[in-house]
Amino acid sequence: MTSTSMKITKVQFRAGLSGYVAELSSAMLGAELGLPVTHLDSHASYIDHWLKLLKDDDRAILTAAAKAEEASTLLLKLAGRIMPEQFDDVSDDAALAA
Repeated sequence: MTSTSMKITKVQFRAGLSGYVAELSSAMLGAELGLPVTHLDSHASYIDHWLKLLKDDDRAILTAAAKAEEASTLLLKLAGRIMPEQFDDVSDDAALAA
């Protein structure tokens, strides 16, 4: 019997990164789903707010991007937009980057 369950990794964030991860996830999902880009100016100004965090921690962008990819991939998997083996590959990549 083939298991249809998926491995869900607990997503943890360092203090201050959760909003940045959410913003990056939103941009990644919008690009993947082909959503209109008319709202990207607001994304840019919001991300600009996080520059101080990124200047203080040179790995913050890598951590946030890895967690954003992990969150986006989970949502795409749950929506049936990607195959389970693709999900496992992305989780491995995110773990290496974090």
